[in-house]
Amino acid sequence: MEIFLQTMASLSDDTRVKILHFIDKEGEVCVCDIENSFNMIQSRISRHLKILKDAGFLKVDRRGRWAYYSIRAPLDEFRQSILKEIAHLNLDIPKLQKGCDIE
Repeated sequence: MEIFLQTMASLSDDTRVKILHFIDKEGEVCVCDIENSFNMIQSRISRHLKILKDAGFLKVDRRGRWAYYSIRAPLDEFRQSILKEIAHLNLDIPKLQKGCDIE
């Protein structure tokens, strides 16, 4: 029950739903790219990403000073169905704008 509630709570914010759809659409993206694309400060983006990661949607891969986020694989059927439903929404998500230099 706790996992279900945490998953549902993670989707209670429209920005998180948009970020989740953005990552699902774009594939692996650097936190700086999300920051740039959504025109938001790093601390807010990081908070949203942590909530989505804790809810079981995302995985993070740290490379040097950058963190890259992608949809966790394998993803359980429940979360897969949520991503499919989100894909059917008419969301206004930004285009990918690269925001950092690779070191």
